[in-house]
Amino acid sequence: LGLGINYGQIANNLPAPSRVVFLLGSLNITRVKLYDADPVVLSAFSYTDVEFIIGLGNEYLQAMTDPVQARAWIQQKVKPYIPDTKITCIAVGNEVLTGNDTKLMPLLLPAMQTIHGVLDDLGLSQQIRVTTAHSFGVLQNSFPPSAGTFRNDLSEYMDSVLDFHARSGSPFLINAYPFFAYKDNPGEISLSYALFEPNNGTTDAATGLRYDNMLYAQIDAVYSAIRASGRGDAIRVQVSETGWPSKGDADEPGATVENAELYNGNLIRRIERNEGTPGRPGEAVEVYVFALFNEDLKPGPVSERNYGLFYPNGTPVYDAGLRAFLPGMMAYSSSTETVSSRKRCFLSFILLLLLF
Repeated sequence: LGLGINYGQIANNLPAPSRVVFLLGSLNITRVKLYDADPVVLSAFSYTDVEFIIGLGNEYLQAMTDPVQARAWIQQKVKPYIPDTKITCIAVGNEVLTGNDTKLMPLLLPAMQTIHGVLDDLGLSQQIRVTTAHSFGVLQNSFPPSAGTFRNDLSEYMDSVLDFHARSGSPFLINAYPFFAYKDNPGEISLSYALFEPNNGTTDAATGLRYDNMLYAQIDAVYSAIRASGRGDAIRVQVSETGWPSKGDADEPGATVENAELYNGNLIRRIERNEGTPGRPGEAVEVYVFALFNEDLKPGPVSERNYGLFYPNGTPVYDAGLRAFLPGMMAYSSSTETVSSRKRCFLSFILLLLLF
């Protein structure tokens, strides 16, 4: 299944990671993206099937260009937890090329190269890939999807990052939010198109391909941009963040519980069908939904604190079609609950009682 989850922790009321293990087990989610290398989380998920992308924050980019400091970081943050915990990728920086701190841009590739070099020296470069997550703002053109191109002013950085991906085999991570497109142009963007709801869709005149949702069009636009840069189809694209807020400010149209349930619920059903985009129909879409929990300490508009599928006490914000179980707090099931999943959750609960 190509479904993963972003496990953000900018909050003061989240359940202990040891209990989140059971929640994700009941959701049958085995891919998690962290924004750091939290040792408590990585320890809690040892001997599970969960694969982790761990984050290396923008504030570390300067230090990570130094091989000595990069090696020290890996020895401290990665080595103690493998192979018991499955760390498969390190995301160096987040949305660096579209951020406000332009001094970080020339540091991105050297930091990625240095981390990769240390992993290679340790014999881990095939087990743990190195990448970075970009905002959708790195694209100059995104519509129609076949006309996708990267921003000209970023080419000096993007070209070398793409070369790095092509050589190392690491995925290209993109944070893609149809919500932002709708929020910025509610009069022009079809809400049904953004939410995977029935709509007339749009046809790419150059390819004849029909798109019935914005996210898949965005993904294919990224693939087109990579091809336009001369890298062909050698680089795999993953959606490292996508989601829809259940609450927002007055100037955030569409940020409602109903729309969040439709977006994430419809997305999850599409992912479960193992389908590809119109441009790559034989290749399942890989998506990390943002986010697992509402995070009450995130700065910015109200929406930033309301992307979670779950409240911190473990109850669902809405029914996205996933069944979930957080021991000691809640037992929630969708209409598709099966006997085997109920048994699994019961056994997990008994195990938790034995552990505590």
